[in-house]
Amino acid sequence: MSVRLGEILVKESLITQDQLQKALEFQRSNGGKLGSCLTRLGFITDDDITGVLSRQYGVPSINLKYYEIDPNVIKLIPQDTAARYQVIPLSRVGSILTIAMTDPTNVFAMDDIKFMTGFNVEPVVASEAAIGDAITRFYGGPSSNTEELTNLMKDLVEEDQELELAAEESELDTATLEKAAEEAPIIKLVNLILTDSVKRGASDIHVEPYETELRVRFRVDGQLQTVMSPPMRLKDAITSRMKIMAKLDIAEIRVSTVPTLYGEKIVLRLLDKENLRLDMTKLGFESASLEKFQRNILKPYGMVLVTGPTGSGKTNTLYSSVATLNTVDTNIMTAEDPVEFQLSGINQVQMKEQIGLNFAAALRAFLRQDPNIILVGEIRDFETAEIGVKAALTGHLVLSTLHTNDAPSTISRLMNMGIEPFLVATSVNLICAQRLVRRICTNCKEQLQVPEQALIDAGFTPEEAKTTKIYHGKGCTTCGKRGYKGRTGLYEVMEINDELRELILVGASALELKKKAIEQGMITLRRSGLLKVAQGQTTMEEVLRETVL
Repeated sequence: MSVRLGEILVKESLITQDQLQKALEFQRSNGGKLGSCLTRLGFITDDDITGVLSRQYGVPSINLKYYEIDPNVIKLIPQDTAARYQVIPLSRVGSILTIAMTDPTNVFAMDDIKFMTGFNVEPVVASEAAIGDAITRFYGGPSSNTEELTNLMKDLVEEDQELELAAEESELDTATLEKAAEEAPIIKLVNLILTDSVKRGASDIHVEPYETELRVRFRVDGQLQTVMSPPMRLKDAITSRMKIMAKLDIAEIRVSTVPTLYGEKIVLRLLDKENLRLDMTKLGFESASLEKFQRNILKPYGMVLVTGPTGSGKTNTLYSSVATLNTVDTNIMTAEDPVEFQLSGINQVQMKEQIGLNFAAALRAFLRQDPNIILVGEIRDFETAEIGVKAALTGHLVLSTLHTNDAPSTISRLMNMGIEPFLVATSVNLICAQRLVRRICTNCKEQLQVPEQALIDAGFTPEEAKTTKIYHGKGCTTCGKRGYKGRTGLYEVMEINDELRELILVGASALELKKKAIEQGMITLRRSGLLKVAQGQTTMEEVLRETVL
């Protein structure tokens, strides 16, 4: 749209051809949209651009400055989609969703939103600055740190032209990158990105290069959100700076890079010791589930398995377990990939595949080290599973993780790996499946009216549906307008007793095991979620997103 917009503005005599060329050169150097470049150079105002587009395309314009939007409408379009397409949902009437756009000709954006929401889309025009402000206002307000980032980027664009890197990759060399990475503005920019991520409680930072945009996103409470778009010409210096910093303290920042079509994408995992909860009573276990879990990790031998997808809090649960068991008369050894947190009094070993130190090799070595308790980061293959089972049967307590959907299917997974049913039945003491869901912000929590039938369909009994109160967060400055602040766990704890062992020995399916475990009082993941909904800790949307009936 950039060239078309420029031609329209010249045709309307709002800018000159010379001003258009200067703006296009500024855009090539600094990135961003043409309209934004024109306003930053002082050639035109946002209102002028909005008015022209409105007349040109026959689409109404809107001033978002004083426009209030229903939070339920905002939730129809995720923040990353709104930022990517520079749109903001305004209102919904029947099957029509009205959205404000900077580019009313972007049919790809409208088709994507129509497919995502299931509504027909009607566009109105708003300026790029107004939509940017609205995204910040309704999806998450900036911290003072974010404002500092914005000001710093302006300084980089306007005052530090000497940092401009060669456009062609072939012209880049190590010395150039190192020099750029050590420039004071780049150091300050990267430091601010890191400190802002910690203030927001982010677990990961994503720095992603695209053809015309460099995007920085934070993962907060499990959800990604766009926080800034530095000038494209700084991408190599930023990446190099982060690589240099990665060598300083690998215990607190874990860095991964991958070459993409337009440059290296870099992801930083922030390992905040303050967020590591070693008190098992604060993880979110229901009292009955916690009692079973604690009873089984205190047994002198056998296997306790924690299952769930990546990012479901398995590592935290395992660390909480070994912290509970960590006494001076106990030898605890862990094999981890990677070692995320250093725990005093525990022998932690980092896996190194390049020298043959994998989970199976570490387990064999551990068995010659007189251990009481062994923690294996993950059971990935038959060899690791077999050694773990044998260790559990020869007087050791083994803690580990697998990637399975629920607790009963873990039994099938072990047997599919090649472990004999009688070995599984006799070695496994307990399986805990878990998920993480976002907590409702306590500052803006309010009751929500939900039809009883919807609660029954989700899993509540008819009696519970009559009395259960449902809550959600309407959004405030405390939670960045998201309605959520922090996370809690959902837990499905299956203790392997004699009846379940008999079923395992005869090759019972995961469905049969689940049915028997529920009869014996197992709280499923869905039930754990519903209990937290009834307690006002989380929302129905979170539970439905993470669990199945």
